[in-house]
Amino acid sequence: MTATTGISNRIGVRAALTHIRVVTKRNVLRNLRLPQLVLFATVQPVMFLLLFNYVFGGAIAGGGDTGGLDYINFLIPGILVQTAVFGSGQTSLGLTEDLAAGVIDRFRSLPMARSAVLAGRTIADFLRNVFVNALMLVVGFLMGWRYEQGFLAMVLGVAMVLLFGYSMSWVMATIGLTVKTPEAAQSAGFLPIFPLVFASSVFVPVESMPSWLQGFADNQPITVLTNTARSLMLPDEVAAGLGLDTGTLLLQSAGWILAILAVFAPFAVRQYRKVVS
Repeated sequence: MTATTGISNRIGVRAALTHIRVVTKRNVLRNLRLPQLVLFATVQPVMFLLLFNYVFGGAIAGGGDTGGLDYINFLIPGILVQTAVFGSGQTSLGLTEDLAAGVIDRFRSLPMARSAVLAGRTIADFLRNVFVNALMLVVGFLMGWRYEQGFLAMVLGVAMVLLFGYSMSWVMATIGLTVKTPEAAQSAGFLPIFPLVFASSVFVPVESMPSWLQGFADNQPITVLTNTARSLMLPDEVAAGLGLDTGTLLLQSAGWILAILAVFAPFAVRQYRKVVS
């Protein structure tokens, strides 16, 4: 064990929090100084919103499966979840890019808390998700989206989505630290995300899917989080018509978030220790 590792093991909580803040700031500033990152982070979800609303919205809403809603009101909660989950992929890319550039090696040589690298990375990506989801709400409002259960209920729904995105960042951190290259991280990260997003209630009601797929789609976390956000934004009678019970969905969403963090945060820490050992 190196001298710096011994020092980092004796770092106090206050110093560790300072290190996390510094690394978070470094990652946030890095995103701001690379305009292409901001551009791709914002343009892609806006394109999804526009395409699915205007290309598929008429056919889906016309089928009567959205409880008589304008499709934009059905779609926005799902787009928020999709944006947060896709945004979590930046965690694996950021970590692997730092590995390739030797930044992690330089961090290892400093007397800093090891937790700062992972925590700073995931918090910075959480803040980026806050910005992008806020943009989605603005664009959705311009397209006709409205929340129907009050501002605080809407904020709670968005907060649950963002916390889910944060938990998924730890999944992506584990993947990135396992594959170790940006190219592999991008492919490995999106491989499980795409079927989860598209086999969910993000874009269409689960009832419109084949019966053999409905059981999976109904109970996977992206559907649960999407339905939770919908139940907090749609009128009570519409949510009831869609079979959405807010209390049950909030408990299920919290359970998924805590379970993902409990499993993948330790895995990510273990992988990081292997990388820097």
